Amino acid sequence: MRKRSPATGCPDEKVSSITAWTRRYCLSSAWSPARPAGWLDTFKVTGSGPDRCREWGRAVDSPLGDYLRARRAELRPEDVGMRTMPGRRVQGLRRDEVAQLAGISPEYYLRLEQGRGHQPSEQVLQSLARALHLNEGALSYMVRLVRIQSGTFRPVEHSRLLGAVETSLARLLANWSTTPAFLTDRNQTVVMANGLADAIVPGTMRPGSNLVLNVFGGDWRAADLGWEASARRFVSALRFYGDPHSTGFQDIVGLLSMRDGDFQRLWAAHEAAPLDRSELRLDIAGFGHVEFAVQCLTMTGDEDHVLTVLLPESGSGAADAITALRIAQASGSADSRLREPA
Repeated sequence: MRKRSPATGCPDEKVSSITAWTRRYCLSSAWSPARPAGWLDTFKVTGSGPDRCREWGRAVDSPLGDYLRARRAELRPEDVGMRTMPGRRVQGLRRDEVAQLAGISPEYYLRLEQGRGHQPSEQVLQSLARALHLNEGALSYMVRLVRIQSGTFRPVEHSRLLGAVETSLARLLANWSTTPAFLTDRNQTVVMANGLADAIVPGTMRPGSNLVLNVFGGDWRAADLGWEASARRFVSALRFYGDPHSTGFQDIVGLLSMRDGDFQRLWAAHEAAPLDRSELRLDIAGFGHVEFAVQCLTMTGDEDHVLTVLLPESGSGAADAITALRIAQASGSADSRLREPA
């Protein structure tokens, strides 16, 4: 039996060929030692095959610049208290308008977008965040992009939980017999999960599986009534938390960029956000449309892992579905058909 990559689920030889393909075209004429190590964190998806990768290679000069361009393109002058003059052709804000709102010179802002400026201070980043109506999560992400761009970002290649913490969390998840819960790492790979979490959409929250890959799979698409929001959420989380130096991150982004147009579209939006409260609406056979409140918890002092809990409302269809799954699991005859969409 062929070994499979823990990040992508593909045979190792296929992942190796994908990684080699992306690096061969993205790192050839476009790469230089001065380029930031986080080049894969700034993919721009255009064209196909080698042409697409060459475009990515040209876009990595300024990870911060790519993010700033994407954010100003989403705002209209009216959003920031400016008037739209007749005949305006620019869809979003102009560079000089962002500079004015942030209180910096247009020349300096241009250098920031082009990656030619000095490392901006946190004060400058805060001004840009206010100008572009960005929240604290976006500001945190910009700080991280500056570190990537300057070469001071030094993530740990293999981030693991401390033994005592891992044991405690495993015991905690096992004791949550009425609450689906799972733990993910920076690349949205499931580190541990209780049985209920894995039973919600079978196989998608199993330890070792990757949520970004799974959300673009057929089973999750069919079951998730709010699929677009879920996909956007996981892609944004991958960009926010993901370690661009990690081969797992590179495999996930490379594989989905080649095979899924929806991922290309969402990745090109350059959205980055930490996991937070949300909703998960599923179509579960026998119970119809059910809804879970999603709560995400980050452990103090550990930025590498997020604990996600799915909370059904008491007396709801979601609570009934959880009860049925518990009974099926307890009897040892959990029927996978129960969790498939109607």
